[in-house]
This record gives sequence, structure tokens and C-alpha cells, in this order.
Amino acid sequence: MLAGCGAESNSKPAPPAPRAHLVELAVAEPGRLSYTADRAGSLRALREVRIVNQEEGRLTEVRVREGDRVEAGDVLARYDDRILRAQLDKASATLGQAELDHQRARQLKEKGFVSEDAVSRAATALEIARAEVRLLRTRVQHMTLAAPFAGVVSRRLVEPGNVTPQHTHLLTVIDPSQLVTDVNVSELVMPYVALGERAAVRIDALGETLYPGRILRIHPSIDPATRTGRVEVALTPVPKGARAGQFCRVVLSTGASEQLVVPLSALQRDAKGEYVYVFESGRGTVRRAGVASGLRLADRVEIRDGLERGAQVVVKGFLGLAAGQQVKPVAPRERQG
Repeated sequence: MLAGCGAESNSKPAPPAPRAHLVELAVAEPGRLSYTADRAGSLRALREVRIVNQEEGRLTEVRVREGDRVEAGDVLARYDDRILRAQLDKASATLGQAELDHQRARQLKEKGFVSEDAVSRAATALEIARAEVRLLRTRVQHMTLAAPFAGVVSRRLVEPGNVTPQHTHLLTVIDPSQLVTDVNVSELVMPYVALGERAAVRIDALGETLYPGRILRIHPSIDPATRTGRVEVALTPVPKGARAGQFCRVVLSTGASEQLVVPLSALQRDAKGEYVYVFESGRGTVRRAGVASGLRLADRVEIRDGLERGAQVVVKGFLGLAAGQQVKPVAPRERQG
């Protein structure tokens, strides 16, 4: 009896079988994530030029007012140029004398009456006189201000008789046939915005109609304070009634191409980069697969590289999970913890 009791006390119960690691899976399937952003902006003319004077003086004529249409080369304003023209006449006379002096110096040099140095001085005086005439002709031309392109006068800041210093802003000319707006877009969306893509523009003053537009320019830098980039959208064509300065809303849609899509919870990241755990059904294990993600929208994310269509990825059960580990897939309601 003692022996029998001793045998029972020395026996140990068998260790419990290891508990399977429970995970939830999702299938990588093709899909389209379309991000739509509605951003507010203001219309502005793509071409806008401030007309400034190159010469100071008194305005004798201002031919246009706000709203006037002008063609390229049309005269907008004139300055009193009588003093400059008198200086030009004087310089022209000096030039004529310099030409005669140079010609006479060369003739005397041929006869041996003057040195080569005298001819050189005469040639230099001639070039100076020519430069003075060119300078004054240019200054006289600057006394008349012309339209740089066909457009509309949007601002008039001076009147005839005003005396203005050099580089005074006199008028502004815009081209109303080319209107654009600038909108700010999140840095997460900027990689998926491309030049030439279509956009829709709604102008509050013109009702609820959406007018066609296209992305004309993407600014290269991101604002570090707001983490947004600037996108320039052009109205093509400009609708009737649209004007620079009007409030508008731009609707941008990105991510229209088809990519593999998985739940966002499947995407993991560490020092080596982005990855997912792929379930290998034949072995009952998981493996790590490095991936490149794309557009993220709500609880879904594009996988642009590193994953095959139909692959099963882990979306829950990451605690204690490692590559090569045996796992047991469960339905969402079956998983505990």
C-alpha cells in the first residue's frame, strides 16, 4: 500500500496543449479609393500686370478707366516729355558734330597731321554721343505707357496732372479670359494630384452649377505650419459672369486608378518600413511582407507594391505575433481579447 501511494504521489499531470494564437484575416482585393475634397478659394486673373512709370514727371493724359477693354500696344497714359525731347535734340546735334570730328581726324591722320591717339579720342567721343542718343530715345519712349496684352483695366490710381515719382503704380490690367483659383490640399493627398487632372468649380455668385476646370500648377513646397500644399486650378472655359475676386469652391477627386485595397488596420510600420502579416494556409503560419501603401481613405488603404491579389492579411491579433508563428484564423465575433 505504501508503495502504491508513493507511485501516485510521484506522477505529474501532462502539460496543457499550447493555446493557438487567434487572428482575424481580410482578403486583399482590387478596389478604387476616390478621395474627394471641397476647398474654398477666390478667383483671380492668371495674367495681371501693374503698370508703373519708368520716368518721373507730370501726367498729361490718362486714356482709360476701370472696365475699359484694351488691345496689346494701346496707349494707356502719357507723360510730359518736352524736356526729354529737347535733351534728345541736343544729344542728336552733339552726335552729328562727333561724327564730323571723327571723320576729320581720320583724314588728318592719313595726311600725317595728327596722331593715332587723336583718332582714338574722336572715336570714343562718337560712341559716347551715340549712347547718349540711344539713352534719351529710350527715356522718351518710357513717357508713353502702353498695354502689354489684350485685357481689361481693373484699377486706375492716377489722374491727368498728377506728378508722380519713378516706379509709381498707375494702372492695373488683367486678362479676364483666363481665371484661376488657388486651393490648399493636405500633404497626404498631394502625391496623388497630377497636372492636367480635371476638377469642378462652383462659383457662389453664379448658383449651384459646377463648371469644368483643370489643375494648372502644383506648387513644389508644403507649408510646415498647416501641412498643406497649394494647387492652382484654371476654369476651362471661363463661364459667363465669372469675375476675378469672386468666392468659389473647388471639388478635387483623386485616386481613381484601381489598386489592391486592404483594411487600414492590416498595415504595420517599424524601423524597416511598412509591412503586413500574410497568412499561409498550407502551413497555418504567417509571414511578414514588406509593402508600399498608397491613398488612405477612412478604414481602407491602397497597397501599391508587395502584395498579391487574394492574399489573406492579418487585421487583428498582433499582440505577441511574429513571422513564422502558428495561428488560427477566427471570425470577428469568435476572437476574444
